[in-house]
Amino acid sequence: MSFLREKRARFYFLFLCGIALVLLLFSILMTWQHTRQTQELLLEKEASLASSLLEQGVSAEVIAAAMKSESVNTNGLTFMEQIGHTSATPLPLSPLARQTAISFGIFACVILFLLGFAVLFGSAIYLHRQDALYQTVIRTVNEYSDGIFQNHLPRNENGLLYQMFGGIEELAVALQAKNENEHKSKEFLQEMVSNISHQLKTPLAALSMYTEIIMDEPDQPDTVTSFAEKSMASLQRIEQLIGALLKMARLEAGSIVFEKKPFLVTELLGQAQAPFATRAEVEGKQIMLSGPPDEMLTCDFEWTSEAIGNLLKNALDHTGRGGLICVEWKRSPDMLRISVSDNGCGISQDDIHHIFKRFYRSKHSSDHAGVGLGLPLAKAIVEGQGGTISVVSTPCEGTTFTISFFTNLTESQG
Repeated sequence: MSFLREKRARFYFLFLCGIALVLLLFSILMTWQHTRQTQELLLEKEASLASSLLEQGVSAEVIAAAMKSESVNTNGLTFMEQIGHTSATPLPLSPLARQTAISFGIFACVILFLLGFAVLFGSAIYLHRQDALYQTVIRTVNEYSDGIFQNHLPRNENGLLYQMFGGIEELAVALQAKNENEHKSKEFLQEMVSNISHQLKTPLAALSMYTEIIMDEPDQPDTVTSFAEKSMASLQRIEQLIGALLKMARLEAGSIVFEKKPFLVTELLGQAQAPFATRAEVEGKQIMLSGPPDEMLTCDFEWTSEAIGNLLKNALDHTGRGGLICVEWKRSPDMLRISVSDNGCGISQDDIHHIFKRFYRSKHSSDHAGVGLGLPLAKAIVEGQGGTISVVSTPCEGTTFTISFFTNLTESQG
């Protein structure tokens, strides 16, 4: 009887059981009432018969003996037939039977009418509520189909029906999440296409112009060489932009699985620093590493070194000749921190809250070659591995980026 787990069905079933119990009680009452009434009518008939016989001079002893007798003989049956009192006599011609039948019938009809009305009224209420429930479910499911998830199906009761509602609600939640993901994916794709188009417009226009100049002056070696170098720089900018965009797209789409293993922090920073060593030397800048040499970090080596490399490139881009970039790492009780500090131009307070946005370029920035993807890419890589990245900067004094990895992502060499 699993249907009794539903509250409404349980109440309706208990209501029917109550009606059945009341019907049983009234049946007993009607039987008792009919018996009592029949007894009263029989006593009244016997009293009338005795009175008539006494008036005719029949002795009381004979009358009493006749009333107590239970034997039936042929003479008696013949006499009853003669006066028309037999089992075949129509009910209306039998006053005693007619009187008991009328009173019993009226009483039974009234009781049955009241009980029937109660059953119909209770059933109507139950069916009305069930119909309202089904209408609500149909309306809500139609809203789910249209992508509207403001209303919810009732799930606060037990029973198979509400288990089904719970299943529909779970499907609706999954559908809502899918719709939201698809919407975000479309927005991301539109934004990415728009950004790519905008970022590629300038270098492509420059390439077109350089090519025209080279074609117009093929006999000028110096001009051809100069604009060929500029064309190569534009091509490198396009290659850098496309590579960064592809990495951002893969990270935001969740298609990259970070392979985290324990590595020495010195090894990780050496990998991140290597591509910038020559540039720092040419520009007269210094990169210093400072921290325990045996410290370990559990991370994806290639991706994490690229994130730190982007911070180093950002520091070099915003530090003048003779500048100093310090990379320091230290462990606290709950995390390992790697900070990249410089003594460059710093970041204005108007820009510091926007530097991790894609393609954001400050109007105060002196870096005109960047595409505005290095810092967002570093943030996506770090946060994708469960870490955090923060920045503190003072204009004209310098900037410090700090990467933090919690203890569940780090290991210390014993």
